[in-house]
Amino acid sequence: MKIVLGNDHAGFPLKEHVRSVLEGLGHEVLDVGPNGTDPVDFPDVAKAVSAPVRAGEADRGVLVCGTGVGAAIAANKIAGIRATVAHDTYTARQAVEHDDVNVVCLGAWLVGPAIATQVLEEFLAARFSTDPAFRRRVQMLNEMEREMTSDPA
Repeated sequence: MKIVLGNDHAGFPLKEHVRSVLEGLGHEVLDVGPNGTDPVDFPDVAKAVSAPVRAGEADRGVLVCGTGVGAAIAANKIAGIRATVAHDTYTARQAVEHDDVNVVCLGAWLVGPAIATQVLEEFLAARFSTDPAFRRRVQMLNEMEREMTSDPA
């Protein structure tokens, strides 16, 4: 898979480990930065990660910030993106299998390298379920997204 990776300044300390894990699993990594601890706004990073996923130029995205929460909120504002915070393997896998999540958000302040590795392994190994109930619910999310972003005039 092609994975787009981004971080804010709080996520930078975990970023190289995340990149190493992704590459070690055989994935191509598109790093949209930044490459340092100078302050950066996580909504800008969420846009940079989400754009290639939304355009079909990347299969999935990984955002690393302090808690993962702000990045997930920002990414979920972008049409076609379904993002989740995942600090455990169950959430990482089930988010993809049940909800077709395409961006995972990690909190560098909350997880260390070992947990980050396990979360990434599960997130990337998971596939969206063929169960009609899960498919129907994701379709409902897509319809909600279209309804809420269409011009009411």
